[in-house]
Amino acid sequence: MNKSQNSRKTNLFIILGSIFLTNAILAEIIGVKIFSAEKTLGFDPVNWTFFGEYLLDFNLTAGAVIWPVVFITTDIINEYFGKKGVRKISFLTAGLIAYAFIVISVVTALTPADFWLDVNSTTPDGESFNISYAFNTIFRQGLGIIIGSLTAFLLGQLIDVYVFQKLRAVTGENKIWLRATGSTLVSQFIDSFVVLGIAFYVFGNWSFSQIIAVGIMNYIYKMTVAIALTPLLYLAHGVIDKYLGKALAAEMTAEASEDKAFL
Repeated sequence: MNKSQNSRKTNLFIILGSIFLTNAILAEIIGVKIFSAEKTLGFDPVNWTFFGEYLLDFNLTAGAVIWPVVFITTDIINEYFGKKGVRKISFLTAGLIAYAFIVISVVTALTPADFWLDVNSTTPDGESFNISYAFNTIFRQGLGIIIGSLTAFLLGQLIDVYVFQKLRAVTGENKIWLRATGSTLVSQFIDSFVVLGIAFYVFGNWSFSQIIAVGIMNYIYKMTVAIALTPLLYLAHGVIDKYLGKALAAEMTAEASEDKAFL
């Protein structure tokens, strides 16, 4: 591999890694907001009932909006850099997410300045407003949620890369959609229930039935979006292959498929 090819390979990993890392951290931070997918799209809530007890709609965390970008980026990194590439960026991202939570815990404990409270003490409508309370409520997350999200993130990534490579061994270079969607089907099934189980069953007070019910809703959304974004995966592959050149792209994908380690 000449200097130019090595530079393109390095640049590609930096770009993909940056996209992956940025969206994963953002998803964790903005995930505190819960939104109604149906109302956002102008529909009435579906009001599905699970187990004859829980009335559920597509009320999702804001982080779910950009998690599909993480799915796609994972598959692209896997395609060109293999298990080692995905493991490297996944552990790095998990460490930085933990770092972000530590920083947030520290800054939310700082005593707010009086003038900051004063200039932000009312809303545009003249109602009383506590900006320090709002700031802390938005950014601070419970220990259970932090542990659950980090565990689910790493477990989901490791399972995704394993299933992706297993499917790749069967499909070869063809059917990118099958290994990308198949790996996401499995990994996000695990992710959807692990994060809820740890955060709200182990550390919280949800019943097992409620964990299953909410997990199903999250999983339906993730898989619908993952399938809908399949054309974007092919577009990304086309752009990357053109940037790398056919020879280098083929060399990298062949090398990426050679790692037969379990994880």
